[in-house]
Amino acid sequence: MSLLDAAMNAIHLGFAGLWVGSVVFLTLAVLPLARNGAFDAAPLETVTSRLQWISRASALALFASGGHLAGTRYTADSLFGSAQGHLVLAMLALWFVLGLLVELGSKRLANGLAERKVRGPAREARPYFLAASVVGALLFLDAGLLSVPTAIPF
Repeated sequence: MSLLDAAMNAIHLGFAGLWVGSVVFLTLAVLPLARNGAFDAAPLETVTSRLQWISRASALALFASGGHLAGTRYTADSLFGSAQGHLVLAMLALWFVLGLLVELGSKRLANGLAERKVRGPAREARPYFLAASVVGALLFLDAGLLSVPTAIPF
């Protein structure tokens, strides 16, 4: 493994952990408090804005680092014709779904927060962030399977 590959791997893992961790934190720690009225709109706007920034920056970093890693480890045939390649493609699809869910959930929050409401928007955004958290767990499961090639059952 080259130094560039190691750096891209570290960037990929770092941004993956940051993104999924941020989504899970919002889902499990922030939204329940917001649904109970423990926040005013302003702090929740800040948290939502930062999550969007993290999500978008992570999507770009993961696309670039993952693209490099896939380009150096797979050919088109192995990407589309092997179990490892299918896991990489599944990961790409899951990252897209995660980004979409975060954007949709954030928009639900932002729309209500603009009206200075907190409980309703938090309740409306919750399903999106719950789904995003599940997708994040699936991404880490996928990454785990990719890290141990002999563990792939298909």
